[in-house]
Amino acid sequence: MVSMLPSTLRTVSVRAARGAMRPSVALARAMPRSFATEAEKKVENPTHTATTVEDLQGIDAATLLKEEGTQKDANLRHFTVNFGPQHPAAHGVLRLIMELNGEEILRVDPHVGLLHRGTEKLIEYKTYTQALPYFDRLDYSSMMTNELCFARAVEKLLNIEVPERAKWIRTLYGELTRISNHCMAVLSHIMDVGGLTPFVWGLEEREKIMEFYERVSGARMHAAYVRPGGVTYDLPPGLLDDIYHWATQFAGRVDEIEELVTGNRVWRERTIGIGKVSAKDALNYGFSGVMLRGSGIPWDIRKVAPYDAYDQVEFDVPVGKNGDCFDRYLCRIEEFRQSLRIIHQCLNKMPAGQIKVDDHKIAPPSRSMMKESMESLIHHFKLFSEGFTVPPGETYSAIEAPKGEMGVYLVSNGTNRPYRCSISAPGFRHLAGADFVARHHYLPDMVAIIGTMDLVFGEVDR
Repeated sequence: MVSMLPSTLRTVSVRAARGAMRPSVALARAMPRSFATEAEKKVENPTHTATTVEDLQGIDAATLLKEEGTQKDANLRHFTVNFGPQHPAAHGVLRLIMELNGEEILRVDPHVGLLHRGTEKLIEYKTYTQALPYFDRLDYSSMMTNELCFARAVEKLLNIEVPERAKWIRTLYGELTRISNHCMAVLSHIMDVGGLTPFVWGLEEREKIMEFYERVSGARMHAAYVRPGGVTYDLPPGLLDDIYHWATQFAGRVDEIEELVTGNRVWRERTIGIGKVSAKDALNYGFSGVMLRGSGIPWDIRKVAPYDAYDQVEFDVPVGKNGDCFDRYLCRIEEFRQSLRIIHQCLNKMPAGQIKVDDHKIAPPSRSMMKESMESLIHHFKLFSEGFTVPPGETYSAIEAPKGEMGVYLVSNGTNRPYRCSISAPGFRHLAGADFVARHHYLPDMVAIIGTMDLVFGEVDR
């Protein structure tokens, strides 16, 4: 490959190969000089055929794509740049190898796996109870919805019904989690394209939701609160009143954010018409959540296959028309309001009763019972040391997570450990379509496209 490059590039490529600098840095530093060298050669020797800079795999970009960019400037060339994995707008350890024609994107090659921890394999060596905290660490902006997906899969295999109060608590915290996730998604997206003020407002509101997490579980993020059979603890006194007061004032905060951002000229120019995805393409690429609804398809698992208490609450499914970044932003803003609507219904309809199944081989007994009953103490010890056994079988559980359809395919062989646990993350499918969505946009538009996908690499890499 080195011998095929112009002399200037050949020198820096050899230096990069010896570890003097990264290849991407070497190419970037040598590029202006190489253009001048090639231009001089063309003047001196009209029959000279210019050599195109090759990508890292040694394949000529123009040959690979079998297409030319829309720009007609003869001085622009196809070249390769690295976006990430430490780029501030990458939303994690994302590395994109991008083929550019000037600043026009011709191809995007996502490289994932830098945060891979072997989560699915680790779960196979844990009991069902011990496996639950791993789901908090997948999408660490949507912790309790991840727990819910796994808990529902286990409950299907156990063939148990969760108490009514536990269903409403799960629904309440599912919508609090959705708002928390959208605060990070929408406002970091705005910050990526230059708006700093809304992000600070959103973090303040998100901190309040973290306090609600802490009051029911003792942890601000990795709660391990939603478990097979129900939830861990009942709601403490006064919590529902505090959630009501917060939800009432947060509606005004959403209006403030929309007033500041939606009509902003810079924001509209950076998002309208950027990252357009038609309804057909969104289905073909397996998009879900806002990435699908933004293209005009009203698909929401909470509506089409309700779980917990979603069949007892009223809410609308916001959809877009154009399938671009701006429409997806509007969908998330409207989902703030719909989640608040569901939260108010949960507060008004919250029933009394048990919060977990009355089977101490699956759900642990209360502390008071363990102090009075030796059998309860034994159940508690056996549950957390050996776990519970699950009948042989397989199931798939899907929920409407804030980022899209979160799925868990769970296989049991009749022991206390899962035989196989396969996790379907929405962010992985969305990132797989990055090449299609970004093609023929400009390099700065890639920041807006990554932001609208709402990526968290805990779930993408697993």
